[in-house]
Amino acid sequence: MGNLMPKNGLVLKGLLAALAGASVMSLAACSTPCDVRLCAPIESNTSTPRAAEPARLAPPPRELSPMRTMPIDGPEAAAATAMAAAQEGPSASASASALRIGLMLPLRSAALAAPADALRAGFMAAFERDGAGIEVHLIETGDSPQETLDAYQNALARNDIIVGPLARSAVSALAASKLVIKPTIALNHPEVRGRELPPNLLVVGLSIDDEARQVAEWAAAEQRSDQAGGVALIITGSSAWQRRIANSFAARWKQLGHVSQQLVLADSNGYLSEAALAQLRGQIEAAAPVLLFGALDPSQAGQVRAAAGADLPFYGTSSVNPGSDPATSINELVGVRLLDLPWEVQPGHAAAMVYPRWLGPQGAASPTLDLDRLYALGIDSFRIAREISLRQGRSFSLDGVTGNLTIDFGQGPARFERVQRTAVYQGGGFSLIAPAAR
Repeated sequence: MGNLMPKNGLVLKGLLAALAGASVMSLAACSTPCDVRLCAPIESNTSTPRAAEPARLAPPPRELSPMRTMPIDGPEAAAATAMAAAQEGPSASASASALRIGLMLPLRSAALAAPADALRAGFMAAFERDGAGIEVHLIETGDSPQETLDAYQNALARNDIIVGPLARSAVSALAASKLVIKPTIALNHPEVRGRELPPNLLVVGLSIDDEARQVAEWAAAEQRSDQAGGVALIITGSSAWQRRIANSFAARWKQLGHVSQQLVLADSNGYLSEAALAQLRGQIEAAAPVLLFGALDPSQAGQVRAAAGADLPFYGTSSVNPGSDPATSINELVGVRLLDLPWEVQPGHAAAMVYPRWLGPQGAASPTLDLDRLYALGIDSFRIAREISLRQGRSFSLDGVTGNLTIDFGQGPARFERVQRTAVYQGGGFSLIAPAAR
């Protein structure tokens, strides 16, 4: 299934392959809303991959401008020869000079279409700017891990690099397979973290767990000598993604030699009761913490800050960021220290300035912050794929729109690190600060 579109004299192709099955649970433990935030697992899960679920009805066709589609052979017709063709190298019909990138996204999944489309839009924005000498083949899938593997195997013969999959269950299935014989950039983390991955698999997904650990390191570095041994009070809601952030911060804080206490506040539709806020004030008085860490959403963080006062340093991940729109400004959060992507907190960032801002899905007033972050991930995913082709096995760094990226790929196990921006919320804007040296 191909999209044909001129691009600097090249052809932009789209491959459509049927998939089904990686439900919204593939995005479990994510910040609100859970169906659009992609997160890494906090601990290992040694269970075997789930069996493919029954195929779901595809949603009505959506416009994915600027691409048009036409049929090509499906996975069944090509599966028998894909592996052999992949090992033999580019086909005779492919341009000798063009780098062929397959972008594999669950655009045919009712649950994951919106996140996939946001990432596609960012990837294509980067391609439009720096796509000379590159062909992009769009591989549309559903959300079944097994059919994702079939589509991946089919794509091997037609691509030099594959970017995807996006669903965590699909990434897990691919990581456990023996199919990864070409450079592959996974857009999410496998369910079993810490297990050795195929050397051709680079994992670049966003992770609230990594954010929490980075905030712990930042907060520890800013502690004064007279605060050594002081308690960090971790305040969390009852949602799974909030507990996940809280536990990741607590674990890293402990590794750094510090002490923490955790307080779970009950909420109703995002609002904390007066009883919960009174419990917070009592805990602060009893523990005398040197700082607060909020595993909360922006509204809850504002309520906590109002109850706790502005004297205690307050830290959070991107989950507490209300955004830069003055209409969503929360005065109680002014002065809060948070971690987020340069795309969200540094509009003057050199890379962020050269790519168009995303207007969001058709019919939406504006994209949510989580979808906007996936758009940024799409930009950096293209840039990483392009650099991998140019560097030929050498390590490199990128000042990306999702953070400072360090990539070691092509010589043994792949390694990826993302360091995000540290900022202070100023009400409709942000002041960047450099983390203190440890």
